Formats: sequence, structure tokens, C-alpha cells
Amino acid sequence: MREDFLWGGAMAANQCEGGWQEGGRGMGLVDVIPYGENRMSVMEGHMDYRDLPEGTIFPGREAIDLYGHYKEDIALFAEMGFKCYRFSFSWSRIFPTGEETEPNEEGLKYYETLIDELLRYGIEPVVTICHFDMPLHLVDKYGSWRNRRIIDFYLNYCQTVFHRFKDKVRYWITFNEINMLMHLPFMGAGIRFEKGEDETFIKYQAAHNELVASAYAVKLAREINPRFRVGCMLAAGSVYPYSCRPEDVWESMKKDRENYFFIDVQVRGEYPAYAEKFLEQAGIRLEMGPWDRKILKEHTVDFISLSYYNSRCVRADGQGEASGGNVFASAKNPYLECSQWGWPIDPLGLRITLNALYDRYQKPLFIVENGLGARDEPGQDGKIEDDYRIDYLKAHIKAMMAAVDEDGVDLIGYTPWGCVDLISATTGEMSKRYGLIYVDKDDSGNGTLKRMRKKSFSWYREVIASNGENLK
Repeated sequence: MREDFLWGGAMAANQCEGGWQEGGRGMGLVDVIPYGENRMSVMEGHMDYRDLPEGTIFPGREAIDLYGHYKEDIALFAEMGFKCYRFSFSWSRIFPTGEETEPNEEGLKYYETLIDELLRYGIEPVVTICHFDMPLHLVDKYGSWRNRRIIDFYLNYCQTVFHRFKDKVRYWITFNEINMLMHLPFMGAGIRFEKGEDETFIKYQAAHNELVASAYAVKLAREINPRFRVGCMLAAGSVYPYSCRPEDVWESMKKDRENYFFIDVQVRGEYPAYAEKFLEQAGIRLEMGPWDRKILKEHTVDFISLSYYNSRCVRADGQGEASGGNVFASAKNPYLECSQWGWPIDPLGLRITLNALYDRYQKPLFIVENGLGARDEPGQDGKIEDDYRIDYLKAHIKAMMAAVDEDGVDLIGYTPWGCVDLISATTGEMSKRYGLIYVDKDDSGNGTLKRMRKKSFSWYREVIASNGENLK
């Protein structure tokens, strides 16, 4: 790997930060996403959080309290040798309702202190501006991203953080997994549906508004500091045809396009022909401003970041056994083993995905999420022997390195997801652990929040120290 390769780890405010009533923070999207049987209905936008029963648990409110433990956690990152740390700001910590003209100084100061702590250890901050997160006030008053006015509130937020951290942060990501809006509209973008609404139109209108906001953010960033590098992000994973039947191959191509749509716009600066045709055939006429297409064309991203957990598989007849995997519907691939949560494990799929993206866009790539959710239990000696996670990460790093060294993919860095155990985005569980660092907390919210190094902690430290050469 190149000498400046950014090895590190990744987390997000909505799953780790907590401190939901501290430092002047306002209510955010994550604060009303429940644990339990109603979680998926709320995340899909089909159940109003205000209809949840009394006694509902909201795990994101405390999460793992990074707010109170960030110095301890960053010291552990430094011990592992992190070159970078990918994290997100909580929008409502900086603008409690989203409508303020002036930011919450206490919130800005918190992130400034966190960033200074990273820089003290020589760790490069990689900031996601909006990671499944926004002030709840903007959801309830304006309908979130279905409303074009949100673009202005978002840009006020961007301008504030770009100016405040213009000399401390270089890498920015405008939206996390922007394509997740199509699958979990409320979690991804605060979209809640009323009965009888045209959900497809609303999702594509919200997507358009986010794409325009992202392009304007790129414009702002370059005006404020030309050294900034601004990227987009998608939940990635190539879609395989279940068989060589042409119908299956065609179905896999269509599913890939559903994911590529957002990135096609953010990288190429225009709606692809297949998307224009789809909207036309679906009778969807997007509400566009007079300068939207010009802004999209002139302010494309500098790099593409991605999450990769698994590949997908589809069959045109919709038959056969289903597989798990990061919300996306998929047929079960008979050639792959699955995790404890039913997600296919496909290291070669990462190499395939990286090549597909680089061939398509010819832009630098950045793997900002990759990891294995598993149940970790400390032994009687207190040690956490997570060899299964080491095996998963090792195989994916080998595939990543092959994509770079043998295929010529331009890759900026690699940050495994949930470097500290955190709340699962899909299930709200703590027991679905991704971290290299264990956190003492259970699914009911009980625990001391004590941090403990897992076996994978020491292993990853050696990987970073050797720049990927030592994967034993």
C-alpha cells in the first residue's frame, strides 16, 4: 500500500455519541428511533414515532456515551496506530432545531476539542456531515428532505463547520450511504409517509434535494478552503445474478443501477439516461430549481467513499431462499457462508465492487465501513477472543490490497466499521458487535460502559504498523 494510506476506524454520532441532553444539543432523528418490534416500521417511515407506546427504549440517546469517553477512545485509537478516524457531527448539537441563524457554540467547541485530540495524536479527521441524522424539528415542521427548504438549513450548517474547521479537517463526506434513503426513508433522511401518499415520488424528490444540497456543499467547501477534499458515500456491494439466465443477469444490472444512481449524479454531474427514463415511465416529475442541473454539473465530488459488508444476489423470478445483509433484499448465494445475522461473507466481492466502481468513475475510492457484526463474550480471564472477526477483516484487507496492487484501483484508505462497539443501525442492538474495542453494555441498556481491548485490537495494530504487510 502507498505510504500515505489512511488506516483507521469509523463510527457515527447517531450510534455512539449519546449525550442527547447535554451541551445544548437539540432532539435529533436518532432520539426517536426505538429498540424492539416497532424499530423497522419507524425507520421505514410507516409508523410515526409519536405513536410509540410508553416505556419504549431509545438506544441512541445514550449509545456508548462517546460524548463523555472520547478522550479515552481516541487514546486507544492512537495505541492501535490509527492514521485517520472517520466520524460524524450531530447536526442538532450544532444547530439544535436546524433553523437557528447562529450555531450552538458549546456544540462546536465539543467537536473542536475532539478534533484537537485527534490531531494531537497525528490522527487525520474524516468528517461525515450528515450520517442518518438531522434535527427532529426539521422533520416535524418541514417534512425533512421532501421539502426543498431543508437545503438552505443544511448549507448553513455546512458553511458553519467548514469555516470553523477549515484549518483542521481536510476530508469531508456530505451524506452517509445516500442510497439508504430508498430503503429506510426515515432513518436515512427523516422521511415519514402519510397514508395514500406516492412514496416513490417522495423518495426521489427527497433524493434530488439531497443531491442538490451535496453539490452546493462541494461548491461552498472549495470557496472556503480549496484544500478540502469532499466525497460522496454509498452503501456498496455488487449484485450478482443468481444464474446465467439472461433474466437474472438483467435483474442484477437493474439492482446495481439503483445503487449507482446517486453516485452517477454526484460524480458525473447529471442524471443518467436510465434514471431519466425510469422517472418518465413512473410518471414522476421532480420539482427542480432553475439552477439545479447547472449546480449538479459544476460541483462534483473529489472521491467516492463506500461501505462494504457483503455482496448481493438476485433472481428474476423472486423465488428461493432469502438472505440477510444491510437492509437490501437479496437471494441466498449458495456459495457463501453467512454471519450470525445472516449476512453473506464475501471478501472477493469487495475486490469486485472496488473494480466496478473504479472502472465506472475513475475517481479515488475510500472504504469507510467494513466489518463483522458478531456476539462477543469476555472469557473467564476477561479476554475477548474474536478470531472470527480477525479472519473476516484479514480476508477483506487481502482483497482490498489485491484491487490496489494487482488491478490498479486508486484507494485512499480503509476504516473498519464500529472500531468501538456501538448501537447497530439496523437492529438497535448492542449484542451485534463490530468493534476492536469491547463496551460493557447490553441490549437493555445495562452496563458500565467500560472499554476493553479485544484480540482483534492487537492484530489490527500490527496490520497498521506494517502498512498491511503483516496479516498473520
